[in-house]
Amino acid sequence: MIDKVGLALKDFLKQESAGGIVLIVAAALALVVANSPLASGYFGTLGTYLNLSFGDFSINKPLLLWINDGLMAVFFFLIGLEVKREVIEGQLSSWDKASLPLVAAIGGMAIPALVFLGINSGEPANQAGWAIPAATDIAFALGILSLLGPRVPVALKALLLAIAVIDDIGAITIIALFYSGTLDTDMLIGGAIAFAALIAVNRMRIGSSIPYVLLTIIMWVFILKSGVHATLAGVAAAMTVPMVARGEVRLLEHMEHGLHKWVAFLIIPIFGFANAGVSLTGISPADLAAPLPLGIALGLLIGKQIGIFGFAFAAVKLGFAKLPEHVNWRQIHGLSLLAAIGFTMSLFIGNLAFPDSAEQVDAVKLGVLSGSLVSALAGFFLLKGALPKEGVQPNGGTTKVA
Repeated sequence: MIDKVGLALKDFLKQESAGGIVLIVAAALALVVANSPLASGYFGTLGTYLNLSFGDFSINKPLLLWINDGLMAVFFFLIGLEVKREVIEGQLSSWDKASLPLVAAIGGMAIPALVFLGINSGEPANQAGWAIPAATDIAFALGILSLLGPRVPVALKALLLAIAVIDDIGAITIIALFYSGTLDTDMLIGGAIAFAALIAVNRMRIGSSIPYVLLTIIMWVFILKSGVHATLAGVAAAMTVPMVARGEVRLLEHMEHGLHKWVAFLIIPIFGFANAGVSLTGISPADLAAPLPLGIALGLLIGKQIGIFGFAFAAVKLGFAKLPEHVNWRQIHGLSLLAAIGFTMSLFIGNLAFPDSAEQVDAVKLGVLSGSLVSALAGFFLLKGALPKEGVQPNGGTTKVA
């Protein structure tokens, strides 16, 4: 069992790291296209409405929202699978393992939100964006971490993963509580019935993914029309997938493994390309210093450092948690900067916070991109100096780095 968990973690980290590099390329390409002669085609395509109808029932949304509400539901389904696995048999399966990332993640969500609100205290129109800098982009962060090669202790990677998973749980809760619209009771009942059917399939321990996929799509449609954000259907559905189904089939692990490549190398890059594009024409330093982008950028860059490093330091010194083996405080500091890369989830929450203001969404993009970029560079160079010259192995040995 321990070997299986270790291999699953290694596989996850490998795919997420590579996916992070692809995401970086997609985001950079979006910025280039949005500031080139192709810009009108780029923004026009994203604004093109696509209609899906079944008799009197229809879903009519621009392509950008099909990506953000549809494709991202698959991303959230994968997050749900990861969370369930980590809680049952992974990095969050015991207090000894979960205490440090739990405390660090709480600080890493609370302090950035407070920094944002402090900077935007006189801007009531901006305050809906308080949760934007609270997010961590695990793919982006692991992509940067992978550039440092085998010098990075596995325990440090696992800690970053655990913090990001808890951060995702917090983001999902925030979206459900604060970024849902007016509720349609009939649609909610339809979603609840689909969810009950998923639970029934779980109780029968069916070893095929097909019933889960079909019922999740049905639930997604109902939730989309209900006013609750549709991506939450993915998380709820993932919670019903059993770890072990009939015939000893490890269904959750099988579905998680099957989705990883699609999410890491297709869905998240598409999201990044569709959401990172912002025209820089006429942008001045004064625009970056406006309360909305500045609050996001400093919430990520300053808030995450204070929240993650500060809360982790206090937890260890007060005896609530222990520092992992082969990990020191300089490395935790570097990790706190990599966790300040908000990108995917920050952009996602930004679109929810300001659905009717393209100007505010552009300001969100500036804040997220600038804060994430500075955090990524600072975290990379800090860790480069803090990591050993030799790769630390789980058994305490070392591997020479060429």
